[in-house]
Amino acid sequence: MTTVLTPASPLTAADRCDRCGAQAYLRVVLISGGELLFCAHHGRKFEPELKKIAAEIQDETGRLHASPTPAAED
Repeated sequence: MTTVLTPASPLTAADRCDRCGAQAYLRVVLISGGELLFCAHHGRKFEPELKKIAAEIQDETGRLHASPTPAAED
C-alpha cells in the first residue's frame, strides 16, 4: 500500500472498517470527495482498486507490528 503523509488526525480504536467493522488502519481520501476506512485485511484486499480512486491514503498498518510501550512501575 502506498502511504501518503497527510495532516489528517491519527486513526483511533473508534475508527472502524467500512467493510467489516474491525478497527481501521487505513483512511482513503477519495478523488471524488469523502473518505473510506479499512482494516488492514480489507485495505490489502482492495488495494488495486483503491489506488485508482484515491487522492490520498493514510496507512497506519505499521502499528500492528509495533511493540507496546511497557507500563511504568510504581
